[in-house]
Amino acid sequence: MTARRYLQLDVFAAHPGAGNPLAAVIDADGLDDAAMQAIAAWLNLSETVFFLPPQPGADYRIRIFTPKMELPFAGHPSVGAAWAAVERGLATPDDEGRLVQQCAAGLLPVRVQGGGRFRLLHVRSPRAVQRDTAAPPLPPGLAALAHPGAEPVLWNNGPDWWLLEAADETALRRYRPELGAIAALPGNGKLAVFAAAARPDVGYQYAVRAFAPGVGVDEDPVTGSANALVAAHLLAQGRLAPGQQYRASQGRERGRNGEVHVQVDAEGHVWIGGEVQPVIDGHIAW
Repeated sequence: MTARRYLQLDVFAAHPGAGNPLAAVIDADGLDDAAMQAIAAWLNLSETVFFLPPQPGADYRIRIFTPKMELPFAGHPSVGAAWAAVERGLATPDDEGRLVQQCAAGLLPVRVQGGGRFRLLHVRSPRAVQRDTAAPPLPPGLAALAHPGAEPVLWNNGPDWWLLEAADETALRRYRPELGAIAALPGNGKLAVFAAAARPDVGYQYAVRAFAPGVGVDEDPVTGSANALVAAHLLAQGRLAPGQQYRASQGRERGRNGEVHVQVDAEGHVWIGGEVQPVIDGHIAW
């Protein structure tokens, strides 16, 4: 049994308790796949990241596990891992605040702005692809929630997420998820539902809820990968253009108040960013 440096962070959070918890095992070298999966299951957070020695071309390397499986990419683990890598001295941004993260999805650019409690981090999502998969019929609650003419579409940027646009933010926030039907969706049973903000003066442009019962997370508090896919979907529809950005609100239904910064660069790549708050700093023995 080895004592390994351990952090628990709150990601996409302006203050502790507002975002999505992330476990980070800093010294994961020597842990095999089974041990990493067992730790993630025992911690039982939506994701746990494990830091390992990077390969050439990367500043740091992580593997990402849910309580049930490994993910090639996930947004809040990537943003939180970037914070941990800088804060713990595993990686140093260049003069323009750039880093490169290695994960199962490949080498991902990272941008770091500011420092300390005011550090803002953005990770470039892997390129999104819309899958040619027909959705099964919606359960009654989701069918009532859907924007007229909108149907679920399956997108992938490492993980698969079904996306569905809701007609109304208030109805989205009141929706009681039909978890059995969502878990049965192809692509590991994950669905993100989004709606335009009901008012223009609330500080965000979209509200998002993300349900992933197929991978052991009934409702994720704040979800970077799903928010990146919502942006890719809006981009494909011509409702978002290169160079534009917006903010998304997620997590209030879980007692949180997460804020995701979404940017589309000149080449059409989607960047997901936010603030990170340290909550627990210690060691894990495994």
